[in-house]
Amino acid sequence: MTKGPGAERGAGLSAVSSAILAMSRHLEVRDVLKTIVASARELLDAEYAALGVPDDHGGFAQFVVDGVSEEQWKAIGPLPRQHGILAAMLKEATPQRLGDVRKDPRFEGWPSAHPDMSDFLGMPVADGDEILGAIFLANKRCPLPTGGCNFTAEDEALLGMLAQHAAIALTNARLYERSRELTIAGERARLAHELHDAVSQKLFSLRLTAQAATALVDRDPARAKDELQQVTRLAAEAADELRAAVVELRPAALDEDGLIATLRTQVQVLDRAHSAEVTFASHGLRALPAAQEEALLRVAQEALHNALRHADAQRVEVTLVRHRQGAVLRIADDGRGFDPGAVRQAGRHLGLVSMRDRASGVGGTLTVESEPGKGTAVEMEVPGG
Repeated sequence: MTKGPGAERGAGLSAVSSAILAMSRHLEVRDVLKTIVASARELLDAEYAALGVPDDHGGFAQFVVDGVSEEQWKAIGPLPRQHGILAAMLKEATPQRLGDVRKDPRFEGWPSAHPDMSDFLGMPVADGDEILGAIFLANKRCPLPTGGCNFTAEDEALLGMLAQHAAIALTNARLYERSRELTIAGERARLAHELHDAVSQKLFSLRLTAQAATALVDRDPARAKDELQQVTRLAAEAADELRAAVVELRPAALDEDGLIATLRTQVQVLDRAHSAEVTFASHGLRALPAAQEEALLRVAQEALHNALRHADAQRVEVTLVRHRQGAVLRIADDGRGFDPGAVRQAGRHLGLVSMRDRASGVGGTLTVESEPGKGTAVEMEVPGG
């Protein structure tokens, strides 16, 4: 029994609804873009899909693809420019439905490693008069009809509906990231203020102690020696404060470098800055949602800070491995440890409450194993995407 037009339309609307729900689950711009592209490709059963967010210089600030392997994408080379058919969608805000994109007079070819495409459907993503981007689909998975375009008017209508909701999701994600940037800026300002106070106090004490040692050199050499030892201690503490500030206040490289590279770099910095040996190992990890990666990074930073500043550890091992669809982060040290039963005290001094909040905020869990004199292990698991 064949399905009538009403049944097909209902199935299409149901698929759009599922796609919209998938988009609404993400707050990071990059995650939203990936979800839009994957949803559009699945919704219209296309072989390839892409979404480009234009910049102000004739190129693309972001360009996400689906249906192309990572090796193929690297071989294709630089991102496309805003020209030809892409320019028409971005500048004129008009959908483009073509039976064979290669025969369009605006077609200007593509790199040798680019997959071959024929039927094409493109849709601008707009918020009012502002063009946020454009969705491109190619090669619908069904026999090409004689003398016609494989994508239909109904396909165009469905993609237009998806694009409208994509605009809302993308705008919300941008607002969320802007809000987070402001929060991070405020946190950096707070850290800078605390750093100024802490280092200023250390340097003030250092100066007074040095003056006292100078005054005692001739009349009481033994006391002068004690004061100079105090100078050494205060100088070391001031240096520790500055080292911590370098790590805490340096711009996050998570978006550009990814979680593994960012963690490896920060571990290397800490290994050089402290007498303790700090190591990092990772294997099998796959890409995670941006919010989970940020939470893992912040928990790692907090646990490393505890191990190096409070636990008197001589060795700290950081590992990050794949677990099912997600990941497990573990920070283990050989420091003095503590009694996990003293929850109130441990939570106040070691930031365990904030670490647990970060983990639960992204659907993960955090466990802490420790014993006085036996070191500490902090483990965080996230579910992945």
